Amino acid sequence: MLDGCTPWPEEFAERYRAAGRWRDETLGELLARQARDRPGKTALVVGAHRWSYAELDARTTHLAGGLHAAGIGPGDRVVVQLPNLPELVPLLFALFRIGALPVMALPAHRGSEIGYFCEFTEAVAYVIPDTHAGFDHRELAAEVAARVPTLKHVLVAGDVGDHDGFTALDGLPAGDVSGLPRPDPADVALFLLSGGTTGVPKLVPRGHQEWSYSGRAVAESCGYDQDTVHMVSLPLCHNWPLTHGLLATFHAGGTLVLAPGPSPDVAFPLVEREGVTETGLVPGVALLWMEAADWGEHDLSSLRRVTIGGTKLQPEMARRVEPALGCRLQQAFGMAEGLCGFHRWDDPQEVVLMSQGLPVSPDDELRVVDEEDTDVAPGEVGQLLARGPYTVRGYYRAPEHNARTFTEDGFYRTGDLVRLLPTGHVVFEGRVKDQINRGGDKIAAEEVENHLLAHPNVREVALVGLPDEVLGERGCACVVPRGEAPTLAGLAAFLRERGVAAYKFPDRLEIVPALPATALGKVSKKKLIAMFG
Repeated sequence: MLDGCTPWPEEFAERYRAAGRWRDETLGELLARQARDRPGKTALVVGAHRWSYAELDARTTHLAGGLHAAGIGPGDRVVVQLPNLPELVPLLFALFRIGALPVMALPAHRGSEIGYFCEFTEAVAYVIPDTHAGFDHRELAAEVAARVPTLKHVLVAGDVGDHDGFTALDGLPAGDVSGLPRPDPADVALFLLSGGTTGVPKLVPRGHQEWSYSGRAVAESCGYDQDTVHMVSLPLCHNWPLTHGLLATFHAGGTLVLAPGPSPDVAFPLVEREGVTETGLVPGVALLWMEAADWGEHDLSSLRRVTIGGTKLQPEMARRVEPALGCRLQQAFGMAEGLCGFHRWDDPQEVVLMSQGLPVSPDDELRVVDEEDTDVAPGEVGQLLARGPYTVRGYYRAPEHNARTFTEDGFYRTGDLVRLLPTGHVVFEGRVKDQINRGGDKIAAEEVENHLLAHPNVREVALVGLPDEVLGERGCACVVPRGEAPTLAGLAAFLRERGVAAYKFPDRLEIVPALPATALGKVSKKKLIAMFG
């Protein structure tokens, strides 16, 4: 087990192996197995690229050799910040194959987050696009490389420009990985990012066998097979598209279609051209799809099911999905730490509309507890605790945080307020943690508040999430000014200069003479939400 990671208790490891949940197979071997079993089957479609399982496996092997020849090897951390480009999937499997550990950054992250990931993990490499959405990632990489001494390689999907020392992914030297030791299936395979409620996101270490099982469990619970054509239009670097999209599809031997974005003008032609049967959306995007489907410009009849998650789908909107898109609605929940759930195909319609699904594994254990960790009465609202064969036992290098977030017997405190239906379906009712869920992007209020407190015109600030019909929540900065009151545009410019990702910028600004307090003297965010929501 990698230093800084919490090992699985042997009692549970034996239980999950005996039940067949964990298998003696690495993620790199998953792809190789499918290449042997169905070599000609289309595995991946990205833009003009269309690769069979055999072709994708060969490309992965070639890239793994190049990474190894460049000096990247087992245990090395590699920060990966790629949008849905053709290079992303073979790069991930190449890193799995050589035992290097991807750290999955988001395309929207900037210097504040990327610098922290590289320093904290002692990353040896950082993988970027040349430009994306009008932003030059090469300039960001140059800044980060100048201050992180462990960072030896900047690898670019595209043109390296005039940056000496950067290497194009297509320009890696030829190499051979046949002599490398096989990664241990019990070892860490990659790091995902937690939603986080304090500071920058925590790193979630996911192992080959447990993370692979999460994808297989999704495929089984959703009924995927080799005829499944799953389109990922959200950023693949999130845990949900990785498990629900990539892993589940590859376990089933189906076809994964990567779209550059989820907007209907981009996604609908792909659905029609590729015969897409499954896809995942967040509520705000689903609303755009429902409105665009009325235009009838593209044939969406291949869609069997649309899965909606990331933030709670309100029942009123849920009722509109199937009539508008002409396919089944499936709600979902999940987290980078593990636990995920989906509706089953034969679930009653009212259950699909009112709940967010069932856990995917028979070995998932759920508790709903009060503030004293006492189980609440059936059907009552409480905090969700989870334990199971793909829910981690701790964050990376975070012992103090782990002591608060995991119980002594290994349950993860999700921070979600839920109630359970008699059928076991989970209904999400809110959050315990100080976190804003903006269209599926999790924003730690404390992180943004700490940045804003550095503004010369901000004396005090509280960031709260206000209800929003499309995004679920939008951030509102409630500011007690120092001198002249700041503007919303001025705060955004200030955060941009500090290298904060744009999705964390407040959507709204309220100037207040003082922040309301609780009886204990703490800032009452509940009162602020009541005032401005």
